[in-house]
Amino acid sequence: MDDYPLLNLFWTMLWFFLWIMWLFLLFKVIADIFRSDDLGGWAKAGWLILALVLPYLGVLIYVIARGKSMGKRDLKEVQEREAAFKAYVREAAGSGDTGGGAPKGRGSVEELAKLADLKDRGAITEEEFRQAKTKLLI
Repeated sequence: MDDYPLLNLFWTMLWFFLWIMWLFLLFKVIADIFRSDDLGGWAKAGWLILALVLPYLGVLIYVIARGKSMGKRDLKEVQEREAAFKAYVREAAGSGDTGGGAPKGRGSVEELAKLADLKDRGAITEEEFRQAKTKLLI
């Protein structure tokens, strides 16, 4: 370990880290080339060849030329995934029953909300609320 000073170890780690960061950027650029709807087939092929044949220069040129739209595509994809996830959660939460009628869990929640509203307005007493709630949950 005496023949490899600490500063050289630091520089080696720094260059290795930068190389890994560049690889991530290269793969992100290649993925963005393929998912871009505003590029035609030949344009995608040209950008891909540029990024693979002249990797450092090609990635740098791509980020300079299309970096802003790259960010917009990322944001759009995240919003689409979030909307799909929310739709899935709504569907999964609302489809607890395979038979006809309202799902059991959803109906219980709605009934509990109605009972709580009746109790808050004073239409039913605390004891009536507890009895009805117990009946719904059992």
